[in-house]
Amino acid sequence: MTFKMNQKKIIIGIVAALALVITLAQSIYIVNEEEQVVITQFGKPVGDAITDPGIYLKVPFTQTTNYFDKRFLEWDGDPNQVPTKDKKYIFVDTYARGQIIDPLQFYKRLTNERGAQSRLDDILDGETRDFIANHLLEEAVRSSNRTPLESGIISEIIDDTLTNILVGRQKIQNMIQESANKQAADLGIRILDFHFKRINYVEDVRKQVYERMKSERFRIADKFRSEGQGEASRINGEKERELKTIQSEAFKEAESIKGVADAKAANIYAAAYNKNASSRKL
Repeated sequence: MTFKMNQKKIIIGIVAALALVITLAQSIYIVNEEEQVVITQFGKPVGDAITDPGIYLKVPFTQTTNYFDKRFLEWDGDPNQVPTKDKKYIFVDTYARGQIIDPLQFYKRLTNERGAQSRLDDILDGETRDFIANHLLEEAVRSSNRTPLESGIISEIIDDTLTNILVGRQKIQNMIQESANKQAADLGIRILDFHFKRINYVEDVRKQVYERMKSERFRIADKFRSEGQGEASRINGEKERELKTIQSEAFKEAESIKGVADAKAANIYAAAYNKNASSRKL
């Protein structure tokens, strides 16, 4: 009888110890440096979010810990075909980084990080479309005005074909980030940076760009050809003028030499005649 009672006490003790261990395990939770926690009870948040690392207690069995990453979260958008203000379609591939700055609000609005990715898709893709559609193609692909390195003819032609950039790619990225942050603030998220990872032309626009490049090169060739013909005409004119000057000087010198020669010949004839006349007198 005593043995059975002792055995029963041992079993009760073991069960009590297990229950204590389970209760303690359910009551204690650990928050690491890269984590933040929202406590919920029957699905509803209880108290403020826990953002400092350490060991904490909660009501066992009824309260649940919801962990969220405190580190930067990556968002990688899908390449989309987007029209610009001048009705040219381009493929835009984007990426961004964000951070959960208000885990309690984040849980209330999105519940988990998968929901956050879906919501960011809607916000960032929508803002990208809106801002690209409100700007010209050149504004989306360039950040500043360009100064041609070449001088002379090529510089003049390239200058004439470059569109003056008023906003630029970098400012469009900043505006998208700023506008998206206004919407993301209500979700407990802050978008830290946003960039166009890649912008590429669709086939029709690519053909237009190539045709424009060919047209510019043809204009440069025509300009060189025209200036070359003008330079050739100038050189030929100078050559003809110099040739006439040389011929005139040569004719003048020839006439001068001929005059001197004629005078000498006349003197010789005169001397010879006088000498012959003197001989006859003798």
